[in-house]
Amino acid sequence: MASADEIRDAQRAAWGERAAAWEKWSDVITGQLAPVGAAMIDALDLATRQHLDVASGTGEPGLTIAAQIPAAHVVLTDLSAPMLAVAARRAAAAGITNVTTVVASADDLPFADETFDGVSVRLGLMFFPDLTAATAELVRVLRPGGRLCAAVWVEPDRNPWVSIPAGAVAAEIPPPPVDPDGLSMFRCSAPGFVRDLFEGAGLVDVAERDVDVELVTASPDEFWETISEHVAPVVHAVAAADDATRERIRASVIDAVQPYRRDDRVAVPGLARCIVGTKPRA
Repeated sequence: MASADEIRDAQRAAWGERAAAWEKWSDVITGQLAPVGAAMIDALDLATRQHLDVASGTGEPGLTIAAQIPAAHVVLTDLSAPMLAVAARRAAAAGITNVTTVVASADDLPFADETFDGVSVRLGLMFFPDLTAATAELVRVLRPGGRLCAAVWVEPDRNPWVSIPAGAVAAEIPPPPVDPDGLSMFRCSAPGFVRDLFEGAGLVDVAERDVDVELVTASPDEFWETISEHVAPVVHAVAAADDATRERIRASVIDAVQPYRRDDRVAVPGLARCIVGTKPRA
């Protein structure tokens, strides 16, 4: 079994390799996940001076928070320097100047206790090797009365945008044995899982809200191109497959998303869950 340090090293390398694809498909990904970011910002009820966005990747929802609250200072952290470099370029392109990027692990944040008014983690929590330690660290840097909000994916069958390509891959390439403690994108999908984690870390008034999303592309072919370049399990499978296998997977995915065609686009749905809790005041 890999150690937490080994897992983080592998994640750092993998996300670094995918940074270019995330930048290429930034508009598509941002459009898909905008409802999640909006729900998180609503739950955080921001009137913040200092905000921390953890596992920020290419910058969301931190950049949106910075744009909405120009007087605030928003810190974006991630394991991957290349991903944060994309975030910095996006900030510069949008004229957002009240952000700082810091390469850091969620379970070892380089900030003093009670530094931030709010903390957000959009679709990153499930990849932290030690969820309990990481959540405790997020709570540590949060000021009393501040809110921590995370978003996670719900079960695979509610997320055809990824279960369709994953199923096509599995039909051609036998998947490895399922590790119940594995750091998959659906690791935190069980109802109440994150609620229990937050309450165990001492947060109160914990609430959950499910949020619908759609991955919208111009065509089934573009859907495949997007997914095969930025979604980790599909990226890895495509890279390892021979040409014939890769083509069968592609054809299967393109066929499966036909029912999601809407005039001149393809819109494949998904469902995320936002969980928010408050750090008690002394």
